[in-house]
Amino acid sequence: MGPEWRIFEDFAPYPETCAAMEARAEAIAAGRAAEAIWLVEHPPLYTAGTSARVEDLTDPGRFPVFPTLRGGQYTYHGPGQRVVYVMLDVGARGRDVRRFVTLLEDWVIATLAEFNVHGERRAGRVGVWVMRPDLPPGPSGAPREDKIAAIGVRLRRWVSFHGLSINVEPDLSHYDGIVPCGIREHGVTSLVDLGLPVTMADVDVALKRSFGRIFG
Repeated sequence: MGPEWRIFEDFAPYPETCAAMEARAEAIAAGRAAEAIWLVEHPPLYTAGTSARVEDLTDPGRFPVFPTLRGGQYTYHGPGQRVVYVMLDVGARGRDVRRFVTLLEDWVIATLAEFNVHGERRAGRVGVWVMRPDLPPGPSGAPREDKIAAIGVRLRRWVSFHGLSINVEPDLSHYDGIVPCGIREHGVTSLVDLGLPVTMADVDVALKRSFGRIFG
């Protein structure tokens, strides 16, 4: 039996959602609940992962800022972005954290492929990236590439929580108040920014369809 899927219909308040997510992960670890995947949209906010650097919050008054237990640095959540909270038993899936993160990246790449978008991973950079041949090269002359999905997870008693986010149609200017994931030399994009008329519901269908191919 696969994980229980839940789509949050309204904007989910961040602290309450995280508390509920941690409680569910604890219940999974204790054998009282099934694995779960929550598909969420938050109001505009920034989160600071466990490696966040204060200098990367360039506009602290722009949106609420929430410290979080996930790995990584600063990121943005907001309308038009699908946040996927992944509560899975990694202990029953091999106890290999690095492989689990790779599977999350594979899941995003497979989901993007449903829309003919070629997502790629990069050594030393967690998340999923797309090449932008339609844009001028960067200052170094290298081809432009933008981040389309972020990944940040935490494990407790070998159950994961937090997860990933895919930019569907967020206001990309909202990223201007942070250095996303501490990376200054690359930008961010979304499915709609790439010229695709994709809805949140389309992405949810693609996520569900590709999950089984990646996680079994």
